[in-house]
Amino acid sequence: MLKKRVIPVLFLMDGKIVRSERFNDFKVIGDPYTELSRFSEWLADELVYVDISRKPDFNQTFKILQKISEYAFMPLTFGGNIRTLEQIGQIIRGGADKVIINTGAAMDLGLIPRAAEKFGSQAIVAGIDNLNGRAMIHHGQVDIGFTLEWAKTLICWGAGEIFLNSVERDGTGMGYDLETIKAVSRAVKVPVVACGGVGQLKHFKEGFDVGADAVAAGNFFHFTENAYPRTKKYLHENRVSVRHEE
Repeated sequence: MLKKRVIPVLFLMDGKIVRSERFNDFKVIGDPYTELSRFSEWLADELVYVDISRKPDFNQTFKILQKISEYAFMPLTFGGNIRTLEQIGQIIRGGADKVIINTGAAMDLGLIPRAAEKFGSQAIVAGIDNLNGRAMIHHGQVDIGFTLEWAKTLICWGAGEIFLNSVERDGTGMGYDLETIKAVSRAVKVPVVACGGVGQLKHFKEGFDVGADAVAAGNFFHFTENAYPRTKKYLHENRVSVRHEE
């Protein structure tokens, strides 16, 4: 049986790591390299970096990725403000194992098909920002249709995984949007990563219980002492099949 993944998410804004709440309230909490060191010590299953800069500088972001990849000893997923096949290729060559494509997939309907063909579906993650059952792009500002239908479309195009985030629960500690996670997990045959809303350890198990293949969180891992090892211990004790270091 494949082990379930627990994934820390780091949101980048103008080169700094920020905490986020409902996609519009941000506070700088650190730099991308210090956080990497901490999660490396904790033997994280995977690490996700998402650039949410409102005025993105791809060259700056790429330099951060290159430096991170030199010291990352776990699988690395990178996303945010990615619009072209050339950028996807550069990110993969720069050290990322997978690339999250969100708004770019809606702006260029051929982007995911071309990326999946060139780099393989296993390297292409479809990012979905969900708000009340609707898929949102441009940092949660523009509605493009029903989340469930958009998820099916993205998989048909060749995405090998879905990173499902919640606009309304982001940074609130209210727990995952379990209804949407369950619906999307049942509708697609690729792994679904649940993100947005974790405030307690039990929320991770709830995400797995409704069908998520991996659970992710940002703020929780930054502000809770020894959060990652405690999460793994809790899940292991509650019979969730995770990689657990005693």
